[in-house]
Amino acid sequence: MHIPDGYLSPQTYVPLYAVFAGFLAAALRKLRKSLSSKTVPYLGMAAAFSFLIMMFNVPIPGGTTGHAVGAGIVTLLLGPWVAMVSVSVALIIQALIFGDGGITAIGANCFNMAVVMPFVALWVFKLVRGKAAGGWRVSAAAFLSGYLGLVAASLVTAVEFGIQPLIASEGGKPLYAPYGLEIAVPVMTVEHLVLFGIIEGAITLLVLRYFLKNDPESVYVMKEERV
Repeated sequence: MHIPDGYLSPQTYVPLYAVFAGFLAAALRKLRKSLSSKTVPYLGMAAAFSFLIMMFNVPIPGGTTGHAVGAGIVTLLLGPWVAMVSVSVALIIQALIFGDGGITAIGANCFNMAVVMPFVALWVFKLVRGKAAGGWRVSAAAFLSGYLGLVAASLVTAVEFGIQPLIASEGGKPLYAPYGLEIAVPVMTVEHLVLFGIIEGAITLLVLRYFLKNDPESVYVMKEERV
């Protein structure tokens, strides 16, 4: 899901840089007010965890790859603003040092995986969980939050690819990503619906269950906090 250089036009990646910068500024303001000494090590571990699982890129027929992200479980444990910062740090390091994702696409990749995914995961968890304090509803909410969060991120990525022939062509020839929405959306979303979303959901469920059993007081979504 990491977008490389040359796939997005300036008409796309420049605005996404600006949008991501706005979200990141808001996240940093939130964290200055709420981050405690106990939470700081968790933020570092969350970035390392996300960095690690995103390094396992699996090639998929159609010329793309997929992977888990970890933004869902970080959101459930520490909140969406911590998830935004930690996943962004992982993505920026991957782009600058390992070449996983383009420099021009950092804003887009961070928006897709560090903004869209955490908030979708949070909203899905709250919707499915309702007022349940445990049991199958919390488990279903955890799985679906990771699953649908990743699928939503892949859909946004697919749309960014798919609009390129419409907004950046010359003489009818696409200058950047060459495939329209009719190809980009199915290729990106189907693989996440049937494989990577399930992996993301399973990771989210298993890690949340561990924390609920061993350190329930630290779980963000089981508190009365609000975004």
